[in-house]
Amino acid sequence: MIIVTGGAGFIGSCVVRTLNDLGRFDIVIVDNIASTEKWMNIRNKKFIKYVHKSAFLMELPSYKNVEAIIHLGAQSSTTEKDFDYLWKNNFEYTKSLWDYCAEKQISFIYASSAATYGDGKLGFDDRMNIDSLLPLNGYGYSKQLFDLWVKYQAAHFPKQHVGLKFFNVFGPNEYFKGSMASMVFHGFRQIKETGKIKLFKSCNPEYKDGEQLRDFVYVKDICSVITWLLDNDNISGLFNVGTGKAESFKALAEATFLALDMEPNIEYIQMPEHLKEKYQYYTKAETDKLRSFGYSRDFVPMHDAVTEYVVEYLARNYDIF
Repeated sequence: MIIVTGGAGFIGSCVVRTLNDLGRFDIVIVDNIASTEKWMNIRNKKFIKYVHKSAFLMELPSYKNVEAIIHLGAQSSTTEKDFDYLWKNNFEYTKSLWDYCAEKQISFIYASSAATYGDGKLGFDDRMNIDSLLPLNGYGYSKQLFDLWVKYQAAHFPKQHVGLKFFNVFGPNEYFKGSMASMVFHGFRQIKETGKIKLFKSCNPEYKDGEQLRDFVYVKDICSVITWLLDNDNISGLFNVGTGKAESFKALAEATFLALDMEPNIEYIQMPEHLKEKYQYYTKAETDKLRSFGYSRDFVPMHDAVTEYVVEYLARNYDIF
């Protein structure tokens, strides 16, 4: 079987969908759905069982024939202030899963984050020495801590161990992420409600309003990388997962309007004070390392991905992938 933690969440449920499309139904979904609407993300999926994350570690030793754990479950809010919670949920929990995979000699694929790169002054190269990275928030630091633990303290290793530094992921099934959902999702809702999209003004003289840059990557490309890794379990390491292109928020907003056959109408608003000191103005994944290991599929261009997402999912009453 394949275990997907965070399997009812945004990326996790898309991974389950992709595995189903490849004929894999021997899947265990681990999550914490509680009173959210995330259950909608799994109602069209095929899987063996759903397990609450609090019970999973106790159940795990009784599982048979586990092939891989894809660990996407985490506290992913970049504004989370409770670091003790981040430590327990993002570091200690991940370490327990690593130890199990090392003992059983199975594949362990886990979500790191591009947030580990901090303000980006040192670049976004996954071949650099990660010791020098300084994340800007507790979430990014919790991910950095685990990457460092793997580098320096892990005493034994799974058959395959891969950390994936996701950049700005968007696409279907992100509907229940609240404020952490992508600008495409929030922009679509703003267009429907007000006819315009609001973007933050720039507080950096090097960037004009709306010209803040991100590496926007479609969630289906994330799924493609993960399933490729499952097929190539001889590959281990820490990899960026992004398109390798930096696009502006203005271009992303314009693509959303164009997908709806509307003229762009963008309003620039003041950035909240609590974000000003922790705001990234530029991200772009260096992808040479992933390519050097043999990943050859093209990433969906931003405009094409936005168009598909808007037309095929958002405009169809938030259809589930």
